[in-house]
Amino acid sequence: MPDTALPLDPAILPRSAGSAILRGVQGKCPRCGGTHLFTVGLKPVERCRMCGQNWTLHAADDFPPYIAILLTGHLMAPVIIGLGKIESLPEWAMMLIALVLAGALIAAILRPAKGGVIALQWWLGMQGFAGHAGKVEAGVA
Repeated sequence: MPDTALPLDPAILPRSAGSAILRGVQGKCPRCGGTHLFTVGLKPVERCRMCGQNWTLHAADDFPPYIAILLTGHLMAPVIIGLGKIESLPEWAMMLIALVLAGALIAAILRPAKGGVIALQWWLGMQGFAGHAGKVEAGVA
């Protein structure tokens, strides 16, 4: 399925990979930044309502969960160490607190991670995406 996005004013297109990824992390269309990238949960919209970009081409697969688990592990390590130093806290309570915090962190990080990965794939022209403004304007797909 080819990428049939509508032409945009170059001022609307992101100027760098970082700005495209930031739009994706915020849950906005990485191309125009004007509308939502996701419908419900982790499912991206088929096409952007503003610029017509086809988002069904993405193949984020297991990379967003990997990012979420990696960040959660690094954030939770000092928390678990701190909880372990509290002698009056029973082990079951420590485990319960750690599991709830880890689950909440993964859930909070997963959607922004997926948006960022989709934006990076679009910027690099992977998986059938035409790529960022420079590639589109130069006619290189």
